[in-house]
Amino acid sequence: MGASQDLVRAFLALPIDPAARSRVVHLTEDLRPLLRGLRWASPQGWHLTLRFLGPSTRESLDQLSQKLRGVASACPAGEGRLGELGLFPGRGSPRVLWLNVELPEPARALQQACEAAARAAGFASEDRPFRSHLTLGRWRESVPRPQLPSVGSGVTRLDELILFRSDLGPQGALYTPLEVFLLARP
Repeated sequence: MGASQDLVRAFLALPIDPAARSRVVHLTEDLRPLLRGLRWASPQGWHLTLRFLGPSTRESLDQLSQKLRGVASACPAGEGRLGELGLFPGRGSPRVLWLNVELPEPARALQQACEAAARAAGFASEDRPFRSHLTLGRWRESVPRPQLPSVGSGVTRLDELILFRSDLGPQGALYTPLEVFLLARP
C-alpha cells in the first residue's frame, strides 16, 4: 500500500430515494423528544451500506469498480421496505439507533456479489453478518436502553449502487460519491 495520504476510506451503498428520505425525516422529528442525548445523523448521509471497505488504495478501488459494473448491471432495480427501529449493540447501553430496511432478494444477492467482488479485488472478508439498515443516530454517552415505538415508513426505490468516499470530521462523516453504478431497469 502507498503512503497513508494515498488511502481513501470507502464503502459501497444503496442510496434511499427522496420520498423515503422525507418520510424518515418526519419520523426522526417525532423521535427527537423521546431519545435524549442522541447525535442525529444528517439525512443527506442516509444510505444502506452493503460493504464497508475501510482505508483503500486507488488501485484497489479501480479493480473493484471494474467488477462492480457487471455486478450492478445484473441486479434489477427494486424497492426496499423501511421497517422497525433497532439498537446496536443488541444488549446493554445502546450506541446506535437504526431503521431496518427489508431488501428484496435481488438486492440481497447484490450485497453478496459486492462482498465477493471486494474479496476478489483484495479486500479482507467482512467478519460481521450483514444487516440492512439506515443509521439514524449515535449516542456518545452511556444511556439506559430506550423503549422504541413501533414505526412503519413505507418503501424506498433501490436503483443504483454507489462507491462512496468517507471523510471523517468534527461534524461527522462527509460522503462523496466516487462512482455510481446503475442497477438494471425492469
